[in-house]
Parts: sequence; C-alpha cells; structure tokens
Amino acid sequence: MTPAIETAGLTLRYGNFTAVNDVSLRVATGARHALIGPNGAGKTSLVHTLTGNVPATSGTIRLGGEEVTTLPQAARVRRGLTRTFQINQLFRGLTVLENVSLAILERERKTRNFWRSAAADRAVAEEAREHLAFVNLDAYAARPVHALPYGLQRLVELAIALGTKPRVLVLDEPAAGVPAAQSEAIFERIHALPRDLTLLFVEHDMGLVFRFAERITVLVQGAIMTEGTPAEIQADERVREVYLGRRGHHAAA
Repeated sequence: MTPAIETAGLTLRYGNFTAVNDVSLRVATGARHALIGPNGAGKTSLVHTLTGNVPATSGTIRLGGEEVTTLPQAARVRRGLTRTFQINQLFRGLTVLENVSLAILERERKTRNFWRSAAADRAVAEEAREHLAFVNLDAYAARPVHALPYGLQRLVELAIALGTKPRVLVLDEPAAGVPAAQSEAIFERIHALPRDLTLLFVEHDMGLVFRFAERITVLVQGAIMTEGTPAEIQADERVREVYLGRRGHHAAA
C-alpha cells in the first residue's frame, strides 16, 4: 500500500548546521505514528519541512505517492496535509465558531468575503459546529478564543485542522502547555479521530506516546536512530540512554 506520507533522504541545513539529517520516513495510511526524541533532536524542524513551513535543502517528500517537496504549505494543505503547532496559531479576537469557519472558507477559497460568507453560508456554519461538537466545544461556539482556557484553545486548533479535511494530520506537541487532565482530554479526542485519517504526532509525554501510538520513530541529532512498536521502543537500551541524557544533551536544535 502507498504510504500516506513518505520521505527519502530529507535534509534541512541552516548554513553549516544540519537540523534534519538524511531522514527516510514512511508513515502508513491510517497510522498513529509518534515522533519522539530529546530536546533539540530536530523533531519540529522535520515537521516544518514535511508540511512546507521551511523548504528542504535536499531529499523528497511524497504525499499519497505524489511528490510535494517543492510545494508551498497552502498547496500541501489543499492536498490533505495539515498541521498544528507547539504554540497555537489562533485568531484570538474572533469567536471559536469564526476560527473554525475561517478554515473551512479557506479550504473552499471563499476567504475574500469572509465576514459575509461566514454569516450567510449555512453549510459552513453547520460543518464548523460539527467539528466543534467532535471536540466537545459546541457550547463555546460564540465565545472569543481569548476567553477560553489554554487547554480548550488546543481543542479549537484541532477543530480548525479538521475543517481543512486532512488526509494526514501532523500534530506538533498537541498537549504542550496544558495540565495533565486536559492533556488526557485532548488525546482522547485525537484517539477518536476516524481511522482513515493518518496521524503523525510529536509528543514529550512518554505515557501518552506509549498509550496512543502504534508505531514510534526516535529522532536524535536530526537523524532517525530507530523505529518500532511501542514495546520495541520501550525495550531499546539506546532509547533509554538518550532519554537519560547521556547522549541527548548534545543533540541538534
């Protein structure tokens, strides 16, 4: 089966510094695939390169078999590759419903008439409310985003991502900055996503990783060190060494 997303020799350099080093990664369709590594291992740099925030120095990226290496981020989103960020990218002055509606309007290329379309397009509003209901935020639709606790803002970001109709969803630390109880709620919603949606996520909480991931790739100094099932990764002495800091404190940013 064609992988949902695949890289070959993917490399990102900033001058003499290599942030992503010859990464060849295959993420199966419908996978729940975690990307882990010590601080500064290059995880977010890899996400930036995969999703088009930063152009690759060399190597290739394929989405469902189609090469997208040189496409800008917006073009990748239109082909079904969507991401979230470590720090949310919400329009804090807009309501929760408006934030999700804007993603749908962007998908439909109607954003030039955002204010008129958001108010008049019943289908957009109905779809936005469906996504909010999925993340248990339908009661917050009319509230401005800035009035929500940070954990709920992370759920708004997930609803926005769903509004783009992704085939592959890349989550960069979706539970970053929220208390443990809210992290559980966020990952419970992520776990409930349909199985035809492929998930690649970065996460530091190993408890969440081992509970929700089905396959794990370990990144160190911008390169893949190992990959396997959660059981295989837990049993790997090299992974333990990295997380104990005997090697990880010198990892690339």
